[in-house]
Amino acid sequence: MNVFIIGATGGVGRRLRKRLVGAGHQVTGLYRRDSQKASLEADSVTPVNIDLMNTSSERLAAAMQGCDAVVFSAGAAGAGMDLTDGIDGRGARFAAEAARLAGIQRFLLVSAFPEAGRGKEPSPGFEHYMQVKKQADVMLTATSLDWVILRPGTLINEAGTEKVKAGLAIPYGSVPRDDVAAVLHELIEQPEVKRVIIELTAGEQPVGEAVAAMAAFSGR
Repeated sequence: MNVFIIGATGGVGRRLRKRLVGAGHQVTGLYRRDSQKASLEADSVTPVNIDLMNTSSERLAAAMQGCDAVVFSAGAAGAGMDLTDGIDGRGARFAAEAARLAGIQRFLLVSAFPEAGRGKEPSPGFEHYMQVKKQADVMLTATSLDWVILRPGTLINEAGTEKVKAGLAIPYGSVPRDDVAAVLHELIEQPEVKRVIIELTAGEQPVGEAVAAMAAFSGR
């Protein structure tokens, strides 16, 4: 399978691209800075230089030609409201439309857990981020794509366990980036799981089983 990753140089995207290539998939990854190209090539990823802040659905669609699935894991990472609007907002919208134009049905979006950051002092930037992420979710669910929205809890850099808790609505918690990448990998290889929003934290269920269980809720 040929997978197009938007956010291939990010914390989750780096882990996912390595997993997919190691499993024999072809991977195409977006990059923005020249310094990022070499690491993509070192991981046997086809690099595509596109800045989400300065692109269009048509340009993205041209880059996606021949791919079978799109993963959108890009994010502004707290770099300001303008970048949040451009990457998490318009970027996600451009990507979904690009997938449609390129004839790609499978679209996986890494979103945000609804309870993220609660219990902390609210900030205008974070509240705006959560609003934009929700708007992107709403946008994607209105498309005819075979979408999956993945809402991980607090992302941590601890080693993954290959065990998670996944469901339509689960208690809030943290999850290693390794395991988020593992779930995305399984979602790519289990296309029967579609049109479902999945909340994700660390847990006790093997990743493959957790993803397969979500098929019961798919397409509703």
